[in-house]
Amino acid sequence: MTEADRISVEVAYAEPDKQEIISLEVAPGTTAVQAVAQSGIDKNFPDLQLEGADLGIFGNPVSGGQVLQGGDRVEIYRPLTIDPKEVRKRRAAEAKERRAREKSG
Repeated sequence: MTEADRISVEVAYAEPDKQEIISLEVAPGTTAVQAVAQSGIDKNFPDLQLEGADLGIFGNPVSGGQVLQGGDRVEIYRPLTIDPKEVRKRRAAEAKERRAREKSG
């Protein structure tokens, strides 16, 4: 297979204090999960569990079997540490308390 027979893709992963994007050339027909494995990105993140990890391409969730196109960026998503609904509830409660303090003070 020649270099012309390959496509350029990226694999990205981020933690709160570290992120990495790895560029690589893969064969046409390569899937998202295959590109992640070929990137070796898990060597840079000891706690990263690739098996069963949620993946996306430019913010759109995809299955591991998604065939990549040239220029795709496969993103590996971390599990949520807190429910987004709970975050919204907390923010709303804090805003309500702040307004009450401002009114009384």
